[in-house]
Amino acid sequence: MPADTNAAGDIFGGWVMAQMDLACGIRAAERARGRVVTAAVKEMSFAAPMKVGDTLSIYTEVTRVGRTSMTLKVEAWAQRYLTHIMEKVTDAEFVMVALDGDGKPTPVPGE
Repeated sequence: MPADTNAAGDIFGGWVMAQMDLACGIRAAERARGRVVTAAVKEMSFAAPMKVGDTLSIYTEVTRVGRTSMTLKVEAWAQRYLTHIMEKVTDAEFVMVALDGDGKPTPVPGE
């Protein structure tokens, strides 16, 4: 939306990153079968801008599972407004930690 843009009409990178965090949180919670939090984001750089009207697609993959944490590879792609053109906006690795009911790290269950 226009309120999420800078003066040039590009979507704020922080908004894109927030959408990536939400997608990772959903996927990690499914894998952990419970609550998760973001522990780290590794090496995120923007290859292309998001523009108002573009459709953002987020793709995640769990690439590593530790005792209480997991690493996800995440990519953000823009489908340019009124076209079939897809362009990668950014990618990163997110580290998510599984939490128990008391908010303490808990083991990630086996698959």
